[in-house]
Amino acid sequence: MGDFYQNGIVTTLHNLRQRPVEELEAELMSFRKARPMTLVLPSLYSELEGPALKHIVSELTEVPYLEQIVIGLDCADEAQYRHALEYFSGLPQHVRVLWNDGPRLQDIDRKLAEQGLAPAEMGKGRNVWFCFGYVLASGTSKSVALHDCDILTYTRGLVARLIYPVANPAFNYMFCKGYYARVADGKMNGRVSRLLVTPLIRALKKVCGPNDFLDYLDSYRYPLAGEFSFRTDAISDLRIPSDWGLEVGVLSEMKRNYATNRLCQVDIADTYDHKHQDLSPEDASKGLSKMSTDISKAVFRKLATNGEIFSNEKFRTIKATYYRIALDFIETYQNDAIINGLNFDRHSEEQAVELFAQNVMLAGAYFLENPMDTPFIPSWSRVQSAIPDIMDQLQAAVDEDNREFGHQ
Repeated sequence: MGDFYQNGIVTTLHNLRQRPVEELEAELMSFRKARPMTLVLPSLYSELEGPALKHIVSELTEVPYLEQIVIGLDCADEAQYRHALEYFSGLPQHVRVLWNDGPRLQDIDRKLAEQGLAPAEMGKGRNVWFCFGYVLASGTSKSVALHDCDILTYTRGLVARLIYPVANPAFNYMFCKGYYARVADGKMNGRVSRLLVTPLIRALKKVCGPNDFLDYLDSYRYPLAGEFSFRTDAISDLRIPSDWGLEVGVLSEMKRNYATNRLCQVDIADTYDHKHQDLSPEDASKGLSKMSTDISKAVFRKLATNGEIFSNEKFRTIKATYYRIALDFIETYQNDAIINGLNFDRHSEEQAVELFAQNVMLAGAYFLENPMDTPFIPSWSRVQSAIPDIMDQLQAAVDEDNREFGHQ
């Protein structure tokens, strides 16, 4: 049971009662004509072999209001793509699976690269970007939601609550971020949000002074949630980061493009659990270690675009301030865990903070050494300006793949 407190400058839509999902779905059915809806699912092929996605697909077969489901498939050969088409064929909605490693989409990627417009690296950001391109090309939706494919506690109520704020014609929201409590198996999860993002924001406020962008980020209850929804108009000008800075980058873009009264967050689940990343302290290119570095770089870049000046000395101060604040947060979370009867491993929490503090410095050094770095994938508006028929090419490539390999 959530409270009704509004904190920060972004509207929070709480879960104040256990409203039946059927009621929400009935309303969403009535919104279909004015705001037809699409769901985007970025997926690795390996997720088709796990338990989470099978359950998600089962739940989605009961969802009546979605016009279309667009699945971005990464790391799949032809046989695996054929399997994916069969895997998703039971969904009653109009389904399109993007074979990102297939020859047709790879050909489009080469054309984009010739213009300097292709995503720089593989990953979720690239996958989401191509999916959004197909959503725009198909022209069938006014509202689009996105969530991950590794949610072990998924129910169809999650997508209903996630898309409702941008699908209801009486609301004026262009963007909605999902949030939830990251508690599962008797312990707190969400270490990067709890132990990096919030303490880092508070440290930056202390070192850099009052800042609208930091106040904005601090308004989100779970800024790293992989679940969000948009009015489709919002995604044509969206510049998506290609690394682990995706979630922070999307929040930054929404703040840049819209007034905060057009943005909201919504409670989408009582419990939430998904595939956990390793801390990977021995390898900065993997797991939560890479994630923490990418996120820190994304925050520093955004502050720099707002006029903040950084130096080695300033980053050392930020790191020291972050470290002290993060240790104080561990005390807070430990007490919260004790009163709720949860397990809490203080040693591993402090190990995470030590690694994140180190990566805050690494991210700062990288930022100073690479002032011309452009980590964002270009917006689809820019791509269309350079290649006017790119949307037709993209739609044809995806549709031909789906037809040729068995999905009608």
